[in-house]
Parts: sequence; structure tokens; C-alpha cells
Amino acid sequence: MEGSYNSKKVLPQRPGFRHHRKENYVCRDALSRQSTECSEVQEVSQSQLQQPRVKLNGSTVETPSHHDLHRELLVSTKRGLLPGEKPELKRVLEQRRLEQHREQELALQPPLELETELRKRQQILLEYEQEEIRRREEQEREVPEFVRVKDNLRRTQVSGQ
Repeated sequence: MEGSYNSKKVLPQRPGFRHHRKENYVCRDALSRQSTECSEVQEVSQSQLQQPRVKLNGSTVETPSHHDLHRELLVSTKRGLLPGEKPELKRVLEQRRLEQHREQELALQPPLELETELRKRQQILLEYEQEEIRRREEQEREVPEFVRVKDNLRRTQVSGQ
């Protein structure tokens, strides 16, 4: 049996398909068979079982306990049993809540004297600008049409030269 155990099967490979060999994976049954069947094989210590083996391509092979934990994590995530603790999300939501609370408090407080004075001045400026626009429009209406056409012709001649 020793000769057949060490021999590796050569699988025909087709392009586009990956053929995995069982020798690359850590399996509890394979380790127990090795220790019982082969008297020459060294005993595997507990620390060697916990350390992940390295495959030929550089990726690590996970220990069975790590594999079980990962499977448990996937199942519990799928079922929604994990607590939804996301500290970044909580922090952002808390900041939004505080900002909204501040805005509400500012809206409830009466405006300061400076704010009211600034608003009055802004209204006065807007009214003045609107009156000025109305005056210009009225002045343009009072001017006869031939004068306006003449002014437009002068502008086009000056811009054309």
C-alpha cells in the first residue's frame, strides 16, 4: 500500500477547466488515515494542524476550525442573525441627527437684531434695483422708435468694423 499511497494520479487537463487534486486540501479524514495506515509517517502535532499549509501557488489552505468558523459566519449572515453593528454608519447618522436638531433650535429662536437689520437693508437694495430697471424700461419706451433703430445701427456698424 505504501507504493500506491505515494503515487499521484495524472489527470488529463482540458483548456478552460481547472482540475483540483485532493492532495492540495487539508481534510480531517486524510490526516487520520495517514497516521493510522503508515507507521513511517511522523505524528502530526497539534500546532501543525492549526497552522495553515501553503499551496504551491502561494495561497493558504485553511485549517478545519477556520473553515467551520467561516461556514458559521456565512450561514448566520444569510439568516440575518448577526448584529448589524456598523460604527461608521452609526457615526454618520448621529451627526445628521445633531445637525437637524441644531437647525430646528435655530429656527425656533427669534432672529438677532443684526440679522433683522441685514434683511431690511437687503430688501431696500432689491426694491431700489427693481425701480431702476423700471425707469430704464420707461425711458426706452418714451424715446421714439427711429432713434432706437438708429442707436442699434450705430452699434452694429461699430461692432462690424
